[in-house]
Amino acid sequence: MLPEELPPLPALTHAEGELVDHYLSVVDLLGRINPARDGDTYRGLRAAQALVRKAEELRDALELMHDRGEREVHGVTLARALRVLDGERRVARVALPPDAVG
Repeated sequence: MLPEELPPLPALTHAEGELVDHYLSVVDLLGRINPARDGDTYRGLRAAQALVRKAEELRDALELMHDRGEREVHGVTLARALRVLDGERRVARVALPPDAVG
């Protein structure tokens, strides 16, 4: 039995694709740094060091969009792309885990 096929990514400009990719990279690193999750300090340190570079790449993608005249972020389209790329699970790692509340 073949795994369920993912829906196709929506059509994105190159800069929008870069924005989504770099945003998810930043989210993944923030998830590794999240102090409410178990892990070692070295892993968090390495993620924090990489975060600086990834944040610059995210900034550069947004700057490129702006320079090209792409003045609006099309949230519905980019949200679809994020969902296809497992963004909901990845973003959830940044939030407080349910058992850490209270």
